[in-house]
Amino acid sequence: MNDEERRDSLADQAAAWVPPWQRPTPPAPDDAADLGSETPEEEPDTANIPADPKPTPDAPALDAPADLGSPMPLEGPRTSKIPTDPTEAPADLGREAPPEGPERTKIAAESVGVADRAGGRRRAGQSQPEPAPELDDAELRGALEAILLVVDEPVSELTLAEVLEQPAERVGAMLDRIAAGYTAAGYGFELRRAAGGWRLYTRPEYATYVERFVLDGQSVRLTQAALETLAVVAYKQPVTRSRISAIRGVNCDGVIRTLVSRGLVEECGTEPESGAFLYRTTTLFLEKLGLNTVDELPPLAPFLPDDVEELTDASR
Repeated sequence: MNDEERRDSLADQAAAWVPPWQRPTPPAPDDAADLGSETPEEEPDTANIPADPKPTPDAPALDAPADLGSPMPLEGPRTSKIPTDPTEAPADLGREAPPEGPERTKIAAESVGVADRAGGRRRAGQSQPEPAPELDDAELRGALEAILLVVDEPVSELTLAEVLEQPAERVGAMLDRIAAGYTAAGYGFELRRAAGGWRLYTRPEYATYVERFVLDGQSVRLTQAALETLAVVAYKQPVTRSRISAIRGVNCDGVIRTLVSRGLVEECGTEPESGAFLYRTTTLFLEKLGLNTVDELPPLAPFLPDDVEELTDASR
């Protein structure tokens, strides 16, 4: 066989050869209609495919397809979801891609609404503390009077409001009404502010009877020195012991210890210049005198002698 016959034989074989992806498929079973069949495209003209990659004078070179080894895209309903660009392939080929545009926004809003409603139901199901019931005026008045009868020291409006679970403003207004009612009715006791709180006290006009009942012939009083020292502390507080001694003209260390042990005077820091202890009156002092603050102490001017300036000059 010469060269020309060999080339003709190779050309015939190349023309008769059909690629596997272009070969006709055997007929499918009866349920092939449901699964979908691949429709092969028309066979290309294989006569134009050169048998020899090098062109020859007798067989001029023809343009070959760009990629003979890549399969042709399939058509049909089963392959319509396969993306042409691999980078845009969804994570799950079995599910449809979410809609775009207004439809997708609508779906997202509905999902958020469902989540909010579910969260609201969960929150509604949780147990929350119920607010305390509001007492009427008669019950609030009775509760306050009962508490004030058992206290051993003045109690503040805030403490009463916390115990009764009522607003402090309402408790304060009711205490004022109770105090005004006791005064108008002329009871032998009264409700008044003392030491930053409220407490029931006997009226001053009945003090002799109360004193006679309480003391019963016994008298436990402060000495004159203790009263003078307590007065100096009350009007000059905070004050040091040396200052008290200078005002009274005598040593007051023992008297100060007595007043501290009685709970009428207490330490309240030190003096910056000398480091000496400072003393002031206590809430028990205000309670015993029936005062709310030390500002309610009577002024000293009416009790000073007329020749106070002469006495001061003489002491110098």
